[in-house]
Amino acid sequence: MRAVVQRVSSSKVTVNGEVTGEIKKGLLVLLGVTHEDTSKDVDYIIDKVLNLRIFEDENEKMNLSLKDVQGELLVVSQFTLYGDCRKGRRPSFSSAARPEVATKLYEEFIEKSRKEGIVTQTGRFGTHMMVDLTNDGPVTILLESNRDF
Repeated sequence: MRAVVQRVSSSKVTVNGEVTGEIKKGLLVLLGVTHEDTSKDVDYIIDKVLNLRIFEDENEKMNLSLKDVQGELLVVSQFTLYGDCRKGRRPSFSSAARPEVATKLYEEFIEKSRKEGIVTQTGRFGTHMMVDLTNDGPVTILLESNRDF
């Protein structure tokens, strides 16, 4: 499982002119699922996302987590995170999970964040989405459950 985590002062997702999710201060998470992922991968990524100390404290040091600042979460599915561009000019998405697998794990991620008491908004799985954000910092972190980076 891969996640691009961006610290935002605001973010929203629109599908066909309808806002499906919108947050203020918090994290935008672009979430990609591969066919090898399980609930263990969800647990690893959700723990990292909710506890990453990437918000500034009173001394302007990145020392606080999403939980600490009572931030919100916007989760957007993004199979293109598994695009392989090593050969040719057109990405291969063969490592991305099939929709029936990816949907289940994406929804599990959302459910677990909500159970932690985090206000969690979403995009709409499998649709063309427009994502607006104001990246605060900018701060962008890459996470991968198999810990390649």
